[in-house]
Amino acid sequence: MAARQQVLCVQCDKTEEYCTCDKYCTICKSLERVRLAADGLYYCPECREACDVSWASSQ
Repeated sequence: MAARQQVLCVQCDKTEEYCTCDKYCTICKSLERVRLAADGLYYCPECREACDVSWASSQ
């Protein structure tokens, strides 16, 4: 089984758990339910789904 690579925030190079950046959706600028996605950017669920990007983790 391949090791799962950690996704880092593109601004601070930290995982979502340790990121202290202002968290808002890259697309719509929403502040609600925003999480780090596999591309290192933050998205709300609706914009992430529209852009077809997976979450960074399964939390």
